[in-house]
Amino acid sequence: MDHQPESTTPASTPTSASAEPPHDGYPVGASAILAERRLHTLKFGDLFGVFDQNGNILNGPGIADGLYCLDTRHLSSLTLTICGQPPILLSATLRENNATLSCDLTNPDLVLDPHKLDHDQLHVRRTLFLRHQTSYERIQVRNYDVESRTITVEVGFSADFADLFEVRGTRRARRGTLRPPQIDGDTVLLAYDGLDDRRRTTRLRFAPLPDSLTANRAVFTLALKPGQRQLIHIEASCNPERAPERGVAESFLFSLVEARRGLRVSSARAAAIASSNEIFNEAIRRCICDIYMLLTEKPDGPYPYAGVPWYSTAFGRDAIITAMQMLWLDPSIAQGVLGYLARHQADRIDPVADAEPGKILHEVRHGEMAELGEVPFRHYYGSVDSTPLFVMLAGEYLERSGDVATVARLWPNIERAIGWINDYGDRDDDGFVEYGRRNENGLVNQGWKDSFDSIFHADGALAEGPIALCEVQGYVYAAKRAAASIATRIGHSAFAERMNAEADRLRVSFNTAFWIEDLGTYAIALDGQKRPCAIRSSNAGHLLMTGIVPQDRAARIVAGLMGRNFFSGWGIRTIPVGEARYNPMAYHNGSVWPHDNALIALGFARSGFKDDAARVFDGLFDAALYADLRRLPELFCGFARQRGEGPVRYPVACSPQAWAAATIPSLMQAALGIRFDPFTVTVHFERPRLPSFLDEVTLYNLSVGGAKVTVHLQRVGTEVALNVIERHGPIKVQLTS
Repeated sequence: MDHQPESTTPASTPTSASAEPPHDGYPVGASAILAERRLHTLKFGDLFGVFDQNGNILNGPGIADGLYCLDTRHLSSLTLTICGQPPILLSATLRENNATLSCDLTNPDLVLDPHKLDHDQLHVRRTLFLRHQTSYERIQVRNYDVESRTITVEVGFSADFADLFEVRGTRRARRGTLRPPQIDGDTVLLAYDGLDDRRRTTRLRFAPLPDSLTANRAVFTLALKPGQRQLIHIEASCNPERAPERGVAESFLFSLVEARRGLRVSSARAAAIASSNEIFNEAIRRCICDIYMLLTEKPDGPYPYAGVPWYSTAFGRDAIITAMQMLWLDPSIAQGVLGYLARHQADRIDPVADAEPGKILHEVRHGEMAELGEVPFRHYYGSVDSTPLFVMLAGEYLERSGDVATVARLWPNIERAIGWINDYGDRDDDGFVEYGRRNENGLVNQGWKDSFDSIFHADGALAEGPIALCEVQGYVYAAKRAAASIATRIGHSAFAERMNAEADRLRVSFNTAFWIEDLGTYAIALDGQKRPCAIRSSNAGHLLMTGIVPQDRAARIVAGLMGRNFFSGWGIRTIPVGEARYNPMAYHNGSVWPHDNALIALGFARSGFKDDAARVFDGLFDAALYADLRRLPELFCGFARQRGEGPVRYPVACSPQAWAAATIPSLMQAALGIRFDPFTVTVHFERPRLPSFLDEVTLYNLSVGGAKVTVHLQRVGTEVALNVIERHGPIKVQLTS
């Protein structure tokens, strides 16, 4: 993902004509306004909305509010006033399943000729949700005064059709043309002709027919008797292709029922989790609901978009890791991710897109700037780890599902991915996979820590490429083991032997070149001159889940990562206290990322350090207690935990974000040691541990080989006892203590 350290300058307005070279890494603009406001997000498919507490979309420097479709902001403002005054917020609630945002408001003191209306006499409830390419809103106004009242409700709106990268802070030398608004009865059509010769439109419809409708405002006059309520409906459709089939109010109700049903059906695919801790139950429900909101249906199956607002699109690395984290709960996500990425696998050399044959996608963008090449991300392949992770996921999917047919169909893509690793990834034939951008406007660093300053030497000097990251070598090792396993399963024994031999050689050479004895860990990278970047980093923790680390070294890595310099009390920092570029407020150089911790905890568990994995689980769950909606954000600051205080938030972190949402489910797998064998139809629990905040947990409908089982686990002293509650089919459960 093109995550980058945030700029301290506000995002440019979309009408800016000043020319500026592209930011290195395309940073997200940050300002005090953006950092301090509490926002709510909704998403459906390629559409997402960012609303404030009142349900408004505000516009201004540093404000990311809007209704976005395919990387274009189709509504840049949507504001509600009563008799010319903004209402007072009572509360705002995002439904647990993420289906709707409800905002309860009331009136301030109003002067209504000839009388005054005291505050709190009118109740206004805004209900918003998204479906397909449309935002739906219902405004309910009820009069609680003892007298009849006539009021005006005004809805202001505008569409700047700004590209997402403009909103993030990238300036453009010129833009396309806003078309004159078209008004027809209850409808306003806003349009923009882009420099890419595409017209983008927003169609707004209102019901009832407004008393006044202009290019930027709808005004309703409501005569309300005591206790009476009236409804206003607003519909905003992005790039509508046909005339509406239903009226505005009817369309709202029909689509609301459809949206709730769709979320129930999709989330029902996953196994369910319930525990003795009700707050944990809230947190895990939020995780599952966020994942299924972020899923976007593709021809290949469900695909998790990375995060809202900045990364609501298909990313390779993020989707693969999210699918790995969710694999034990719902293998269909991995199937969808593998299919989509295989279909978009690079088949030629394209320096502009950092593409080479066999390479797996980094990012897809659909906005005007991507179409014009002003940013290189239309179909961008500048990710060094997506390709080995793709092969790893294919292997793990086969182990989890037993779906030989799907993996056999993917076999040509797996072969091409291995070909990229050996032929293009290893740029200097030293046996390690390196990166270095071929497009000067592409990403400088192409691992998951892709800030420009995230790879450096002990003295703080930035590494110069081509750069070989430590965790990438672990991914390559695991990818070759996975390719060997798949090849064996589908009858390619010679290929399997070659992969295992290459993996064996890599394990030896990696442990020789990257290990730093004095630090007790692996260098974060080798630079272009093969000099180790001898700093401690969380990257080394990823190696533990790949099998490339000898057991004696694993113990030293675990001890280091759980030491005070690394472990903040909330989680493991990306860079520990004491390194040259350590900064607890830096994006990649001292912050805490939930997904990073989840992968490390999986490595702890697989290396036999279950108690340490449980301690990571404890810290991140405690962090979720302080998070809005119990939702772990993309990252938070790495300051040490203080008694009675929550973690320090990172101002513009995405929330929700897919791999953060999948963190708690992934930590549950690590703690309980859950593993599946579809070929013997067995669920394994290997040395399960329950974190300190859970005494018991029930896992419903764990599925493997077409059978399902529900199990109950309970703490008994320092051990965990397991009982099978229900079986459907010939499924076995095995506990290894």
